[in-house]
Amino acid sequence: MPEDFYLYVRGATEVIPPGYSESGMRAYRHLVMLGACQMIEAHFPAIRQQLGEPAWKELIQAFVRQSAWTSHYYGDLKDEFLAFLARESDREDT
Repeated sequence: MPEDFYLYVRGATEVIPPGYSESGMRAYRHLVMLGACQMIEAHFPAIRQQLGEPAWKELIQAFVRQSAWTSHYYGDLKDEFLAFLARESDREDT
């Protein structure tokens, strides 16, 4: 059951886990996205400026959906975001 929760909160699925309300799960997802966006932008403001708002939002959503960070601290997202960008760059090069 925790896996279903994390998959929804990260945007990897739209299936609401049993025992949770849709509005509550949307709130959790929003808070995770907001926290990730704010912490990443604090370290990489130029990327957001260069990409523009729609592309930045898409990048953050992809990062949250695809990454597998295990830390409970948003401050640790910087290194995971750099690893995500490297993986994405490698995928585009192949």
